[in-house]
Amino acid sequence: MSSDRLDVLDTHGRPTRVSTRVGEFEPKLLLDGEHDLCPGCGEPVAIRLLLEVIEELGYAQDSIGVIGIGCYTAFTGLIDVDLIQALHGRAPSVATGAKRMRPDKLLFTLQGDGDMVNEGLQEVIHTAARGESVTCVLLNNGVFGETGGHMTATTALGQRTKTSLEGRDADYHGYPIPIAELLVPLGGVSYVARGSVADAKSVVRTKAMLRKAFEAQIAGEGFSLVEILTMCPTGWFIPTADGPGYLDEVLGEVHAAGELVVGGKPVGKGASG
Repeated sequence: MSSDRLDVLDTHGRPTRVSTRVGEFEPKLLLDGEHDLCPGCGEPVAIRLLLEVIEELGYAQDSIGVIGIGCYTAFTGLIDVDLIQALHGRAPSVATGAKRMRPDKLLFTLQGDGDMVNEGLQEVIHTAARGESVTCVLLNNGVFGETGGHMTATTALGQRTKTSLEGRDADYHGYPIPIAELLVPLGGVSYVARGSVADAKSVVRTKAMLRKAFEAQIAGEGFSLVEILTMCPTGWFIPTADGPGYLDEVLGEVHAAGELVVGGKPVGKGASG
C-alpha cells in the first residue's frame, strides 16, 4: 500500500507540503486548554478522556459532575459540564442525591486518591453497596498533590512522599488500600476497572473503560468505578520525563491495570481491559 494512500508524511527530510489541521485538538466540552497544574501531571489527560466520552455518548447537555477536593478541582472553571462542588471526600453521597433527583442525567464524580480513599472511603463503599446508578472516577497518583505531596491510603510500599521520606513502611504506615479490589465483592457494583495514562496504549484502554462504565450507568446496571493511575512528578520528587516510567514501576506494580467487574460479575485482578 503506497504512502500516498495512507497519507503518511516523510519525516526524514524537509516537509514537501504545508501541514493542515484535520480535526479538533481539544474536546468541545473543554472551554480552555490552559491550566496551572504542574508539568508532567497526568490529570489533564484523564479529564480530556472523560470529556470526550461524555460527548461521544451524546450526554454533553445531560451530565452532572460532582467534584472532590484536589489539583483537578482547578478544572471546574474550564469544562462545559454542569458541576457540583462537594466537601472533601463526600462526592459519592452528593452524586447519589443528584442522581435520585435527576435519574435522567449522567452522574459522575471526579476525585483523587486522597479525596476518595482517605477522606471519603466510607462514602464510596456505601454508594457502591447500595448499587447507586452513578460513575465514580478516581485519579490516583499515590499522593495528596494539592497540599504538597504527602502520603495517601494508596501510596505504594517504599514510595517516598513528604510524610514518608524514607519510603512508605508497612509496619509504621500500614499497607496501601486497593480501592478497586475492595469494591469487587459488593452486590451493587456493575463495572469496576483500573486504567492508566502512562502511555498511548494505556490511554486508549482507559478511554474504553470510561465508556463501559458510563454505558453500565445508562443501562441502569448499578454502580461503576474507573480508577485512573496518573503521574505526579512534583509529588514524587522526580524529573518530569521520568513520570510515566515511575508510574508503571511503582504505583502500577501495586495497583494493577485491568477490568475487575464487568456486568456485575468479577473477572479477576488485572484482567484484560
